[in-house]
Amino acid sequence: MKNRLLLILPLLLFVAALALVPLFGNNYLLRLATIMCMYAGLALSWNIIGGMAGYPSFATAAFFGLGAYVSGVLQSIGTPMVLAWFSAGLFTMIFAALMGMAILHLKGHYFAIASLAIAEVLREVVNSAGDLTGGGMGLNLPILALPVDAQARFFFAVMLAMAVLLIVMNIVVSRSKLGFGLNCINQNEDAANILGVNTTLYKVTAFALSAVGVGIIGAIYASWVHYIEPPDVFDILYSVKPLVMVLLGGLGTIYGPVLGAFVYLALEELVWRNFLTVHAAVLGLLIVVLVLFLPNGLLALIRERLPKKEARS
Repeated sequence: MKNRLLLILPLLLFVAALALVPLFGNNYLLRLATIMCMYAGLALSWNIIGGMAGYPSFATAAFFGLGAYVSGVLQSIGTPMVLAWFSAGLFTMIFAALMGMAILHLKGHYFAIASLAIAEVLREVVNSAGDLTGGGMGLNLPILALPVDAQARFFFAVMLAMAVLLIVMNIVVSRSKLGFGLNCINQNEDAANILGVNTTLYKVTAFALSAVGVGIIGAIYASWVHYIEPPDVFDILYSVKPLVMVLLGGLGTIYGPVLGAFVYLALEELVWRNFLTVHAAVLGLLIVVLVLFLPNGLLALIRERLPKKEARS
């Protein structure tokens, strides 16, 4: 019972803290909170294949862009927005399962390169299918018939709900047979095969689960900004950022990706404000320093210090 409470309490605190933003924050803070939830969702999704299974996937940008364009095309032909979101997530999950069966026999940097190539292939497909996707001209999405402030609160609530659902997914996966199998694969895949673990099934399942949330988030993002184009939604940074966030927070943990997303966004905003002309270099340097000096993530550092404080008190 105590373990369950310790597992759920951070989730409740996370929801309570962000739920106060629309009440006491301005539009700028509301936008940041929405991005924070989006980043947390992307990091939590990557954590399933990258943190739990140990496969360094760079396919997040592919799933994000695919979800955005599937939802955008569906909405352009009259599909209701929410139905288009979940259809995009389902399509992305099926696509990821098929891609997983093709590339998950690769390991290490070979898998990383193969997963990275998916986004580039999809970008070219979208560019060439101009009649359907708008090609390089981009795609306009329907605008909600709501005031600007109401739209901002709506998309914040939706992104927050997605982040919560993905936290729950991580909890369920980590405490299930799938999570045990992924941990075995992460530790020693050859030994897991010998012990009878169906590593192919587990890896493909993890890859598909890591894609479904990203696809829905990409679809929500497309509706939020009302306009998408291939360089935006297939940006390689959508593959790099979640990986960095998980490394900052704690690889394979439940709440590490959320903490990493918060720290990354704070650093991103701080650097943008103070080092506009060289923000990419400064941000990259800060992240490298944090990862080098905190190899197990911030969550591990916090856990190490908690017993010391208790002992002093």
